[in-house]
Amino acid sequence: MADDEEPELSEKQKIDIAKWFLLNSPPGEIQFVAEDVKAVVNDDGLYEEAASEAFPLYNKSHMISLEMPGGIGDVLVTSFGELRGTEYLDPRTAHVAVVDHIKQVCTDVRPALDEELPSAYVEEFRCTLDGEILRYVGETYPKGVCSVYCGNGKDAEGPGSDFELVVVISAARHSPQNFCNGSWRSVWSIEFKDEVQVLELKGKLQVGAHYFEEGNVQLDAKHECKDSTIFQSSEDSAITIGNIIRQHEAEYLASLEASYSNLPDTTFKDLRRKLPVTRTLFPWQNTLQFSLTRDITKELGIGK
Repeated sequence: MADDEEPELSEKQKIDIAKWFLLNSPPGEIQFVAEDVKAVVNDDGLYEEAASEAFPLYNKSHMISLEMPGGIGDVLVTSFGELRGTEYLDPRTAHVAVVDHIKQVCTDVRPALDEELPSAYVEEFRCTLDGEILRYVGETYPKGVCSVYCGNGKDAEGPGSDFELVVVISAARHSPQNFCNGSWRSVWSIEFKDEVQVLELKGKLQVGAHYFEEGNVQLDAKHECKDSTIFQSSEDSAITIGNIIRQHEAEYLASLEASYSNLPDTTFKDLRRKLPVTRTLFPWQNTLQFSLTRDITKELGIGK
């Protein structure tokens, strides 16, 4: 009947659905998902509109790392380094990269302007912490990339002023040929409070994984934590902050390993079919003894 037919989706609905699939792509798989979404939408205009909105959000949320032209280094695509349009700051090299979000490549690079960089006082703390985090990431995360941004107070000229640094760590392992992809993302906001001589740290950790060999299993785990320490010199502060981050991330990884090593004895066991109260297995080989089976057999005329 015509009344039972599903109404045609509007263009906005199609765009919203396409964006949802793109934004929810597992780590490193948005280009594969995009190919299927484009085929399903079957409208280049609608797909391009959805992609132009979804790809920047996906790239920033997954904090992807892109190589800058000229071998200058890598830039992390994050909201903390976003300047204007498609420009992203790399504080370590003091360069700004122009990013093509849909192709996920850097198309151009330029030196950062003075007003885009923190003051010499803040830069001393930022640069020292960057070196400490770079060392930690190199020891802990294969193919890990990190950056330290100035979140607030970049114009602070000396002691007596508050400012904020943001540590971003992104590590990805993409192995589609082995049917698995995964990523680690952590963001640490450090508030340097000069008046009370305290550093306050807030961390947000996220782990994503996708296994799709003869199945489809995804992990999306998140964790938040806080800590604090005393305000010290740039070198001492960097060492202390690095140790705090190292401790919290190691504890979280250990808790994840413990949780999933216990899955066979806990969660998976609870998912198994329990024996009925009769303590006997269901006789799948002889179901005719149950009235429901007899009724269905009689109704459908099976066996006649």
